[in-house]
Amino acid sequence: MEQDINITITDREGVTHEIQAPTDMAMNLMEVVRSYELAPEGTIGVCGGMAMCASCQCYVLSDTQLPEMQDDEEAMLSEAFYVKDNSRLGCQIQMTPDMEGLIVELAPES
Repeated sequence: MEQDINITITDREGVTHEIQAPTDMAMNLMEVVRSYELAPEGTIGVCGGMAMCASCQCYVLSDTQLPEMQDDEEAMLSEAFYVKDNSRLGCQIQMTPDMEGLIVELAPES
C-alpha cells in the first residue's frame, strides 16, 4: 500500500512548495528535494547523504517528531554555516508516515 505524505519545503529563493513524498521508497528529505529539483544540481546532497557535508541543511519549522540526531549529524552541524536551533541535515530525515505535515526551509547555500 503506497502512502504519500504531505510536506512543505521552502527553497533557497523563498518559494514554498507543497509536495507529496512517497514513504515506500526509503527516500530522505534531501532526495525528495533533489527529485523535485527544489535546489540546483550540485548544491544539495553533495556527499550523497552520508552526513559528511551540510549542503542539505534545513530548518524544521513544524513540531514534527523527528528521529533523534546521530553523532555524525551533530558533528557536521557543529561545523556548518547558518546553523540554528532547529537545523537538521535533510539526508538524515527519512520519509516515513510519521513525517506527515513536515515543514522545512532549506538553509542558505554555504
